[in-house]
Amino acid sequence: MTTLILTVTRACNLRCAYCPTVKDGWPGLSPDDVRRGLDLFVERHGGGDVKLFGGEPLMVPEVVRAAMDYAATLPSIRRVYLSTNGLGLDTDWLDYLRTYPKGVLTISIDGVPEDNRKYRRAVDGVGDAYDHVVSLIPQLSTVPRVVITQTVPPKTSGRAGDNFRHLRSLGFWRFNLLPGYYIPWTDEALANLRVGFDGIRDEIIDAWEKGEKLYLRNLFTLQPTPFFNSGFIVDSDRSIHPSNVGLSGSLDELLGETRCGDLDNPPSNELLAEKAASINGLLESSLPPRVWSSTLAVDAELTRLCQSLYPHYRRYRQRRRTLEEAA
Repeated sequence: MTTLILTVTRACNLRCAYCPTVKDGWPGLSPDDVRRGLDLFVERHGGGDVKLFGGEPLMVPEVVRAAMDYAATLPSIRRVYLSTNGLGLDTDWLDYLRTYPKGVLTISIDGVPEDNRKYRRAVDGVGDAYDHVVSLIPQLSTVPRVVITQTVPPKTSGRAGDNFRHLRSLGFWRFNLLPGYYIPWTDEALANLRVGFDGIRDEIIDAWEKGEKLYLRNLFTLQPTPFFNSGFIVDSDRSIHPSNVGLSGSLDELLGETRCGDLDNPPSNELLAEKAASINGLLESSLPPRVWSSTLAVDAELTRLCQSLYPHYRRYRQRRRTLEEAA
């Protein structure tokens, strides 16, 4: 299924140590831009899923609301994913999301407060993201389809299992794991990542054996490029790309290579596909060898985790079907 990605802004109210996407001073999409992007997506690709990215999308709440409102009127749009650090969420937003039929709210939290705060640093005058999200848990528990993205940087990789258990203890049960891509990893950190992922694996298997609800999005996603999304990507300057690799500040020079049009002059599907086929080669030739090899290594560890879980997931699903049929 084709995906539309709207990078509504590059601005953010956090300065996460492992995040390369913030670009102060860049333009952002307008409400008219996101509606134009949705129309093009339906016209050229027949619709599918929509992802609202940043920066931090809720820095421009009126743009996010315009995109979601319009997407709700389009039958060919299946799901609308809103990815946020949570700081912009409030009662009004949660009331809106509670009744929004197509929404998936994805909130980034790394784990225990100490690890979350160590790398998710707020700009001056901005509150603590962990405390804010936790304060909203009673309301979040009534919002359908809330997914927690647990980022795993190298220095906390060995504690990934403990951080996962902490996030579960808060009442969350839908997760997406995101090891630190496009940064160098030492051999020791990679070994720790394996230990951390093994802890997460054991926690998930134990939950499934007990019949508890636990969803891991990574089991159902496959992208040709590690971390980055492929599809019909509209960047915050209205340019169109086949991948959002240009979100990385270290890959700025690739924006000219991947650009294939803009909202006023959209590319053909053929040009988009041609550009998409070149992405991995561009990354390998542009990145320092250690960064590229580290990215492939952490992706291999995530793949190993998913492959180890598939047999257990099949048994879990079969048990649930049997119980549902018996009921």
